[in-house]
Amino acid sequence: MPYELKKLEKSEVELTITVTPPEYQHDLEHAAKHLSEVAAIKGFRPGAAPYDIVKQQVGEQKILEAALEEVVHKNFYKAIDSEKLQTVGMPMITIEKLASGNDIVFKAKVALLPKIKLADFGKIKVETKKIEVGDREIAATLYDLQKMRMKEETKNGAATKEDKIVVDLDMFIDKVPVEGGQAKGHQVYLSEEHYIPGFAEQLINLKKDDEKEFSLKFPKEHYQKHLAGKEVDIKVKAKDIFSLELPALNDDFAKSLGQNDIETLKSLIQENLKHEAEHKESQRLEVAILEQLVEKSEFAEIPEVLIKSEKQKMFNELKHDLEHRGIEMEKYLQDLKKSEEEIYRDFEEGALKRVKASLVAREVAIENKIEVDKDELNKEIDLIKATYGNDPKVEENLKRPEVLDTIARTVQNRKVVEFLKKQIIK
Repeated sequence: MPYELKKLEKSEVELTITVTPPEYQHDLEHAAKHLSEVAAIKGFRPGAAPYDIVKQQVGEQKILEAALEEVVHKNFYKAIDSEKLQTVGMPMITIEKLASGNDIVFKAKVALLPKIKLADFGKIKVETKKIEVGDREIAATLYDLQKMRMKEETKNGAATKEDKIVVDLDMFIDKVPVEGGQAKGHQVYLSEEHYIPGFAEQLINLKKDDEKEFSLKFPKEHYQKHLAGKEVDIKVKAKDIFSLELPALNDDFAKSLGQNDIETLKSLIQENLKHEAEHKESQRLEVAILEQLVEKSEFAEIPEVLIKSEKQKMFNELKHDLEHRGIEMEKYLQDLKKSEEEIYRDFEEGALKRVKASLVAREVAIENKIEVDKDELNKEIDLIKATYGNDPKVEENLKRPEVLDTIARTVQNRKVVEFLKKQIIK
């Protein structure tokens, strides 16, 4: 199987591969057998017709076309193995010559894993932050717990800062109704910050059935880009006003939450907040280490296929997050006044950073022989099964080689991060 290798830009190569008739004869026979199973060959059971009979009835060219995918796949990977190339993504195949009884010639353009020169770990400086949980944080959590058991009672007087008010809401820009800017029964806790700064303050002193008009400027960072930084006219009508009564912070309150007394509850809250803060600090350290490693390491040109793949992942993550929040992608794009193509372009810089971080982690694993053994992989698989309640569909999915490879890479990345922490954080 002769072939030629041509190096291209951006860590890509092009292989021109020639496969002679004797080399692909076995593939022809295999394809003919399959054709005889799906096409009736007179006088023979499905799959039992000799090669020459199948060729006579369906034609050698049709057999050749049926065998082509296997011929290309097998010989492409033979060439890759021979050159010891580390490829990423699927190759782009172009058939140059295809005629029965003649050589098959095809070109395969494929991306390679770019070479990396890792930064010196000694030049990476990341310092840990002291974890502190004070009375203020504990008090804020206790208040959230109180709100969960808060009693509400309708009132006839004017709304105060301690009350909740329910309003019908309409928003306008230049006297034109804002798309999605209408809400019936919108609840506002007047003691809390509203997503529109100044909105809650405008509702204080309103009574039931009162109407009010006012204007507010939306924050520049507001997620609805068509409202961000805009002056918006707002009309509200008070529907109901509720006085709020929080339960007392005493032992009875603690017992209602399954704790012996209020001090035990406070200790538990402090412990949980500290654990959460430690987890966030750990994540911050991981990001800081990888960012510096990426910044100080040297990369060959990154193949476009890797960046495109990462942008697709980022888009899927965005879509999943929006669905979780009950927002349709189409509505999100309308609010942003952007197309999917523009969103993909916005992901360019972030995708490149993520690709580089992944490549760095892979190189650290290779250079330091960080591998995942069978027991570690099985433990992770068991955890996934337990998480999904041993769902048969999940268990079947876990048998797929590409899924197992992804799980193994996830475990390996965790081990890489722990290795880096030990090397870098003093």
